[in-house]
Amino acid sequence: MKNFTLLLAALVLGAVQSYAQIKVTKIKSDNKVHYIATVIGYPITGLYTYVNQIEPTTILNEDGTGIMQNEDLTKETIIWGIECSESGIPIFKEGFNSASYSLWYKKSSAASSKAADEDEWTLQSFSIHYDKKKMYISGERVKEYIE
Repeated sequence: MKNFTLLLAALVLGAVQSYAQIKVTKIKSDNKVHYIATVIGYPITGLYTYVNQIEPTTILNEDGTGIMQNEDLTKETIIWGIECSESGIPIFKEGFNSASYSLWYKKSSAASSKAADEDEWTLQSFSIHYDKKKMYISGERVKEYIE
């Protein structure tokens, strides 16, 4: 009986710890509140590029930071997340062999000075195509993934 109690306690603590891994951030865009997280159950972090091109790129890091390279090849540090519920459940629209999400990002500045548009969140589409094993940002930047 003692072993069963210890096992049950370990399972409960493990479940609490794994749930605690999902960090939900509250953001505001156009006076509307949204919630974002960087975990959706697929390996969304990594390098995204245009098909058959090296640059421009987008890099999404696990900690919610990244780099967005513009068409003119200037790089901007960003903070990003996928829209989710307040409890961290991703919000998506299921399609035929695909799912569409909302990717929110804003420019991040290493300097302490804040620009007026620094708190402005930008919305882009993010989609996962299960058959092709590819993820797209705005339908242009792509990353292959392995399940």
